[in-house]
Amino acid sequence: MSDSNIKIVEAPEGLSGEGFFATKLNDVVGLARANSMWPLPFATSCCGIEFMATMASHYDLARFGSERVSFSPRQADMLMVMGTISKKMAPILRQVYEQMAEPRWVIAVGACASSGGIFDTYSVLQGIDKVIPVDVYVPGCPPRPEQIVDGVMRLQELVKSESVRRRSSPEYQELLASYNIK
Repeated sequence: MSDSNIKIVEAPEGLSGEGFFATKLNDVVGLARANSMWPLPFATSCCGIEFMATMASHYDLARFGSERVSFSPRQADMLMVMGTISKKMAPILRQVYEQMAEPRWVIAVGACASSGGIFDTYSVLQGIDKVIPVDVYVPGCPPRPEQIVDGVMRLQELVKSESVRRRSSPEYQELLASYNIK
């Protein structure tokens, strides 16, 4: 691989001079958060298999700073819900979300997690946004690994531009209150 193929993260806008660089704290924190997200996979069906392909060597989600897959909610900040979620499973999904420390983000991967998919029945949750807030939706049944990578990249852009104070804002507290989350 030549040096021209290597892409280095661009520095945030700021002032620079000989021996110093100054920028806004929001930009530095956003850049650090976006490039060091630890995913927690919550896979229940075929979308989980696509996630496995996304983590494997061909697609390699690690190049986006997501190489440390966490299976503990307390050590993750990106919840990736993949597959059909039954209504009996909804309280467990919510509990996993609540156990994650702030800041936390959610990606709904596939048609089932986003809208219930083809399972329009009494036992299937018609979208995880009924129980937890979702930041990025990845369409497909099941979505290709490229789509999952695109969803992670979209989440990174959201995280990069997010204010450090957003999580304590009245709007965010109101969003959590609408889900009865404290």
